[in-house]
Amino acid sequence: MSAFQNRTIFITGASRGIGKAIALKLAAQGANIVVAAKSVTEDPRLGGTIHTAAAEIEAAGGKALAVAVDIRQEDQIAAAVQATVDRFGGIDVVINNASAIQLTDTLKTESKRFDLMHSINVRGTFLVVKHCLPYLLKGNNPHILTLSPPINLVPKWMGPHIAYTMSKFNMSMMALGWAAEFKSEGVASNALWPRTTIDTAAVRNLLGGEALANMSRTPAILADCVDIILRKTAAQCSGNTFIDEQVLAAEGITDLSGYSVVPGGHLYQDLFV
Repeated sequence: MSAFQNRTIFITGASRGIGKAIALKLAAQGANIVVAAKSVTEDPRLGGTIHTAAAEIEAAGGKALAVAVDIRQEDQIAAAVQATVDRFGGIDVVINNASAIQLTDTLKTESKRFDLMHSINVRGTFLVVKHCLPYLLKGNNPHILTLSPPINLVPKWMGPHIAYTMSKFNMSMMALGWAAEFKSEGVASNALWPRTTIDTAAVRNLLGGEALANMSRTPAILADCVDIILRKTAAQCSGNTFIDEQVLAAEGITDLSGYSVVPGGHLYQDLFV
């Protein structure tokens, strides 16, 4: 039986991009996937909704529950968790993928954008784990996995966009903190981040357009890393801030050419690494 058969995986921001790629990878192995995201109607610039993602997950072989949830709203998180438990009976894995980004300096960062990044990336991530925790404690090889970088307090990353940097490092601090807090409870907590930029709507629409997308890898590289991490027991795999290439190298996978959007093309290093 697959390591993911009947395991219930709660993924924030799973309607598109990296979150959806992870969902499809695990669904193909029989997982129950909760698509916890805001998109109930399609934005043409971004593509995808919780319902289209759920349909793809079912087609891939998993069971899907689409739940409209804005993780800035605690009541919506609580309702999403309850809907998950009502449908699948519990929660085994939480993947904190939802995130807001704006790469602006102090003067150019409006208070509403500062608040958005911190209310989603930090507060929302914290509250998702808080509400899922009672079920994780009873879960099947329970894991928390947060899409955030190693904490790297060098001026290169602190100076240009401090508001965003703080929010992402806070996510990683929570990932490490939960590993310590839940060690005796048998719940793993790790963070994962890509070495290169990943071809997502955020990269295409907010950061660098098609030119940057063509210097990126596909979301499949992160989906494969998540597969590897979540197969490990909570006791043997917790308290790490992983880089995708390191996860694959530890499994003997060093030819990563298949993940490039443009085969053989130049790859752009992601933030914080």
